This record gives sequence, C-alpha cells and structure tokens, in this order.
Amino acid sequence: MKLKLQVPDIPEEEQTPVVKGLLALLEQFAERIQEQDEEIACLKDEINILKGEKKRPAFKGSKLDSKTSLDESEVEEGSDDGREPRKRAGSNKKPKTSQLTIHEDKVIPPDEPIPDDARFKGYRDFIVQELIIQAHNTRYRLPRWVTPEGKEIIGELPAALKNRHFGPQLTRYILYQHHHCQTTQPLLVEQLREWGIDISSGQLNHLLVADQAVFHAEKDALLQAGLSASDYVTVDDSGARHQGKNGYVTQIGNDFFAWFSSTDSKSRVNFLGLLRAGHRDYVLSEAALCYMKQQKLPKGPMAKLRQHIGQRIRSKDEWEQLLASLSIGKPRHCRIATEGALLGSVVDHGLCDDLVIVSDDAGQFNILRHALCWVHAERLIHKLIPLNDTHREDVARVRNQVWDLYRDLKAYKRQPDDAKREALINRFDVVFTQQTSFATLNRTLKGIHRNKEELLLVLHRPTIPLHTNGSETDIRDYVKKRKVSGGTRSEEGRRCRDTFISLKKTCRKLGISFWQYLADRLDIGEHTIAPLPDIVRERATAPAY
Repeated sequence: MKLKLQVPDIPEEEQTPVVKGLLALLEQFAERIQEQDEEIACLKDEINILKGEKKRPAFKGSKLDSKTSLDESEVEEGSDDGREPRKRAGSNKKPKTSQLTIHEDKVIPPDEPIPDDARFKGYRDFIVQELIIQAHNTRYRLPRWVTPEGKEIIGELPAALKNRHFGPQLTRYILYQHHHCQTTQPLLVEQLREWGIDISSGQLNHLLVADQAVFHAEKDALLQAGLSASDYVTVDDSGARHQGKNGYVTQIGNDFFAWFSSTDSKSRVNFLGLLRAGHRDYVLSEAALCYMKQQKLPKGPMAKLRQHIGQRIRSKDEWEQLLASLSIGKPRHCRIATEGALLGSVVDHGLCDDLVIVSDDAGQFNILRHALCWVHAERLIHKLIPLNDTHREDVARVRNQVWDLYRDLKAYKRQPDDAKREALINRFDVVFTQQTSFATLNRTLKGIHRNKEELLLVLHRPTIPLHTNGSETDIRDYVKKRKVSGGTRSEEGRRCRDTFISLKKTCRKLGISFWQYLADRLDIGEHTIAPLPDIVRERATAPAY
C-alpha cells in the first residue's frame, strides 16, 4: 500500500524554496518506504518457503472499476463507448418465488374503510418463506383383543417406524445434519433437546449407526457399478483415525460416483482388495502370474504357483495356507504373490476391463492402466527452492512451459488429432529433457520425464482427466470431518461414516438432493429415486454429445 502523507494544503505563494525542498524529500521518503515494504514482504515469503510454509496469497484487485480495463475484443456495439450496458450479476435469474409451493394464504384487509364506489383490483402478493421447527409427539394406541381361544390380536405400527420411539422425519434430520452438515453428536443432542425432543446421547448414536443395512447394501453395490461401467477412476487416500489409532481412508470415483473405505493400511494389497468390490477370493490366472513376473518374483515361487494356475481360493485364510504349503514364506515373496492373486480376482470378475486409474503417483495405485496427475507433477517443480535470480528465472520459465503444454493437452482432449498428438509428444520431450543452470531442477525434470507414458496416456485415452482434483475435492469433506470429530470408536460407526459420505457425494454428482434421497430410503418419500448404482451405470454408459 502506498504511504499517504498528511501534508497541510500550503498555498503556492507561501511555498518558499525550503518548503518545496521539504515536500520533495517527503515524497521521496514515501516512495522509499513503499519499496522497503515490498522488499520485506518478498523476503518474508522466501523465509516461509524455506521453512516449508506457504507464502502470502496473491490478492486480486477490485473489479469495481472493471469497465476501464475491458479489452477491445469485449467492446460491443450499442452504446456511446461501443459497449452494451452490462446487467448486474444475477439479473438473468428466474423470479425467486415463481415456483414456490404456497402452503397457506392470508388475506390482510386495509385498515381504512373501503368507499362504496371503490373497485376491487385483485391482490398484491407478498410471499414470505418460513420454516416451522417444533416437536411433534404422536401416541399410537394399538387396540388389543383376545379371542375365546386365547389368541391376542393387536394393531401394528407403521412399517416406517421400525419399532423405534423416534419417527422417520427426525431420523432423516439427524442423518442429514450429522453426515451432510458435519454436525457433531454432542451439538445435535443439545439442539434437539432445546427443541423439546427427549433424547439421550446413546439413543442418538443408535439412530446414526443401527439398522442401516439398506444404505450399506447400496453403497457396496456402488463401487461394482462404477468400476464396471466407467472408462476411468481417480483415486486418493488420507488419514482416518479409528479407536485412537491411525488409519487410512481410500477414495475411488469419477464424475458419476464417489466411494470411500476406511482400513488400517494403504498398501497395494489393501487397494487391490478394495478393487474386488466385495468379492473375497484369490485367483491364480495368467494375469496374476504375469504381474508376479513383472514384479520380479523369483523363479522358484513362480514355478510352484504356476502348478496351481486356474485355481480360485475362496478366502484369505485358505490363501495363506496355500502359500505355507508351497513353502513361500519370505515377506516380499508373499506380498508379490498376494498382489498378483488379488489382481487375478479383479480381472476375473470383469470389474476393471481396460480401466484407467488416475493417481498422484502414490505407489499403491500403480496398477492396471495407470495415468498421473499433471498438477502433482508440476508441484514438484513449484516446490523447488532457487538459490539465486538465475535459478528463479529458470524455474519460472519451465513452469510456464509446463502449463502451456497442459493447456494444449486440454485442447487436445476436446478435439483429438493424430498430428497434434505427435507434436505434443515432441514438446513433452523438449520441455522435460532440457538443461538449465539449476541442477536440482534438471534432476526433477528428468524424473518427470521417466513418467512420460503415464502423463501422456491422455493422448490415447482423451476421456480421462489430466488431474485428480475430483478426488481431492471428494476427500476434503472427510478431512474436515476428521478434524472436527477426531475419529470413530466402533466398527459399525466406521462403516456408517464410509457409507453415508459415499452416498452423499454420489448424490451430489448425480444432481440428486441428499435430503430427498434420505426420505425415499426411509419410506417417507414417493420412491421416485432409483438405486444409485443403476443411475451410475446409466450415466456412465450414456453416449457423449
């Protein structure tokens, strides 16, 4: 910010040479202070970067005077300066109350008397939206009858109640607040009690985690539908504490669905186990043995496993028994064999036929057809710490080249072309094999170039994304919930956390109201929302226009 000096208004005739000299010195002093402030801010940014922290955010200027900064390309005919008057933001929106359902009409007559010769001209409508929040307790009285034979006949509660003392609307609200709005259980209990609901912490927890089989089944089917119908998925993982111990949550999804699973590990064995989409078997197929060979499993264990090719092992215990019977006991050999058998199960069930997995280059995700995120690749360059001005110029120049190439890859995705493909491949080689004055930058570029095939897979599969921003966005809610609530304590609570965040995120991607979805599944809606896995299959296989 430019330093403003509070200098009194001195008439020109009273400005002696000494006064004029002092005013000039003050102006120079203000400019020097501004330069020093900018230099200090830059030095602070460099210190923060060296400490591994973020520098100051770049604030954009105000758009209040944006009319003076329009490009000539934006100028249109129709006004004195060549521009049409711009409408205010939101002026093209539909009338706010045009589609509202009116629940009650209230006619308010004028206070003054109406003359006899006055003519009635209709009404001036003024619509007020209100939310009615109050406890509503219903006593169901079930008549009891006893026949002469001693048989008791008694009325039955509505099926939606499920023999609970809390109605489905209240259950729906609790589920929505906790899983969608991320309200903690103590705050929910406090809120409901203030509204006149007599509920304990244990009863609230029971409503959140008990009898959720319908939701669990739909969530479990979601992954199988998404993997079998999609061209690609993006994946990510994050920390998820459970029972006071560090754990992990894995996200798998794309534009049509999001699926989460919390486990104690984030290894490749764990990820392949998740990709089986509910299956529990191990398959020794050609795909499994091919994977083991790629991972350089020694010939001895390979020969023993090949004798059992085509065999399907039904459970983890049986698989471990088979390894023990074949005298395969070294941890590395067991791990590679297990990964191969899991991959064999994934391929055998046909869930990932030619599926592309887009990741941030975490090792556990590097299976099947693998693509890398360009944002994470460029971040390796962005995080470098230059040692002098020449290094800074080299880093800035290379980053500009990377983002120019990224923009052209986005354009290629919209209109694929063989000639453009070859040109982009050549540009990739030029950018990531160049030599600069910064040795660390050169090593980083060389490392990125080794991932050429995975970064340029989009040239052969234009439907896949160039980044994992979708997964980053999906998992952000999980991270916020972890920061607010800490972690889960019971296995059922852990499962419910994964289930409802999967269903909520999928509803959002499909354009379905999560509030209406809960009503539909709790038997208080109109049952108009189809099973989410069916909608995912339909959307994922629909032709693109």
